[in-house]
Amino acid sequence: MSTQVLRSGTSIGANIRESVNAQSRMDFINKLNIALKEANETEYWLELLHESGTIDDKQFDSIYNDCGKLSATLTKIIKTIKSANEK
Repeated sequence: MSTQVLRSGTSIGANIRESVNAQSRMDFINKLNIALKEANETEYWLELLHESGTIDDKQFDSIYNDCGKLSATLTKIIKTIKSANEK
């Protein structure tokens, strides 16, 4: 499970980094959507690690909250860009 957290967690940053060189606004949004999906997957793996006792409450709360903030930020960026495209 920890390997899955590493994979999905690092994929968040990789997709955000890739969005910097997006070929269009739609490509940019797609890259950020992939990053958001990876953040959601990371939350899932963190929940499993916590429920299995592999990570304690303090570790879980810290990482999970950071992941949640990242998800909220990505969601806001995606919605803002989509809204700007509709105008």
